[in-house]
Amino acid sequence: MLQLSSKGEEMATNNNKSKLWTILPWVLLALSLVFIFAGNWKNPLFNFLNIEKLNSTKIDQAIVIEKIQKVAKLITSEVTLRDVITYENTWYGSTKRSLVVVTGKVSAGVNLESGTSVNIDDRAKKITITLPQTTILSTEITDIKTYDEQSGVWNRFTPEDKDKTFTLAREKITVTAMETSLGKTPQTT
Repeated sequence: MLQLSSKGEEMATNNNKSKLWTILPWVLLALSLVFIFAGNWKNPLFNFLNIEKLNSTKIDQAIVIEKIQKVAKLITSEVTLRDVITYENTWYGSTKRSLVVVTGKVSAGVNLESGTSVNIDDRAKKITITLPQTTILSTEITDIKTYDEQSGVWNRFTPEDKDKTFTLAREKITVTAMETSLGKTPQTT
C-alpha cells in the first residue's frame, strides 16, 4: 500500500510538472510583452496607445531661398480673375472628376531691362521715353478651392492630378488676362 501512495504521489508530481510546463511559456510571454510595452511605449509602433496622437495634425515647414535677383519692372496694371475648372480624366472606363474654383492675380507691365530708350531734346525742351511692349509679368494663384472630387473605381486622384489642375488654372488665367485689355497700354509717353 505504501508503494501505491508513492506512485500516486509521483504521478501527481509529474502531472503538476506537465501543467507547469504548459503554463510557463504563457507566463514568460506575458512578462516579455509587459517589458516590451513598458520600455517602448514612446516608440512609433505603439502610437495606438496614445489617444492624443490618433486625432492630431502635424505640419512641418522649411523655407528655402531659391534665387534672389535684381529686377527692373514697372507694373502698370493688375487684374484679379476667378475661374471654374472642371477636371475629368477617364482611364479604361473609370472616370475621375473634380470641380475647382481658382482665384488669381495677373500683373502686366514693362520690363525695363531691355528695349527702353530716352531721347532728350534741349532746344525743344522735350524728353521722349520709349518703353517696350507691355507684357504679362506674373501670374499668381491667390486661392484654390476644390468643391467636388470623385475618384473612379481604379482611377484614383493622385498628387500629380492636383498639380495638373493647378498648372491648367495658371495657364487659363494668364490666357484670359491676355484677352482682356490688360496688356494694351501706350508705348510712347
